[in-house]
Parts: sequence; C-alpha cells; structure tokens
Amino acid sequence: MRIAITSEENNGLESMVCQHFGRSPYFVLVDIEENKIARVETIENPFSQKHNPGDVPAFVAEFGVNSLVSGGMGKRAIGFFEQYGITVATGALGTVAQSLEKYLQGNFPTAEPCSDSVEHGANGHHHH
Repeated sequence: MRIAITSEENNGLESMVCQHFGRSPYFVLVDIEENKIARVETIENPFSQKHNPGDVPAFVAEFGVNSLVSGGMGKRAIGFFEQYGITVATGALGTVAQSLEKYLQGNFPTAEPCSDSVEHGANGHHHH
C-alpha cells in the first residue's frame, strides 16, 4: 500500500503535515509492506502555487497512491480522488510520522468536508 501525506517541507517523516491539500509544497509517499514502512520518498508538488481543479489529484495518482492523508481538502478534490480510487483522510495534524501512525491505526475519519459527505462512511478504514 502506498500512502501520500501532504507536507510543508522536504523532511520526510519529520515534516509537518500541510493543512491545505492543494497548496501543499510536498507529498511524502510511504510504502507500507507487512504493516511496516518499507520506503519513504518526498516529491515536490508542481501545482502548489497555481492549479486548476483536478491537477493535483491527477499528479498524485501518477505515483500509484492508494490513500491520501491531509489536514484539509475541499469536496471537489475529494471527488477527483474518488474517481482515481484513492481513499482520502482529513484532519491530520503534527508530523507526517505522527499522522501516518494515527492513520494506520484507523484513527482518522474519512474525508468529510461538509455534512452531506456522510456516504463516505467506512470507506477510509483499513484493517491491518
């Protein structure tokens, strides 16, 4: 499984999570194999300064991501990720490592930018 986490800096797992998905300067990609971190890679977001709707989800999808974790994200962006089959979790705080651990333990709500997104229910929970 490959998880992308929005990041304020190019500092791997020690980076602070970016609260605004679309303006995130970096994404930390973490490969999980047998419930352990197998690989960590940081990629720069070429669309952090300016992007059209759908640009960033398309870019992230190119890296074979299964899930995206962020501080926050708008409803349209969540819809784009769903089209790519990528699960979204919002509400991340602290470092990438802290958010990753919380996510892997199933402690994140699925993406709910507004009350009418309740249908996402159990979509983002992974049982390990």
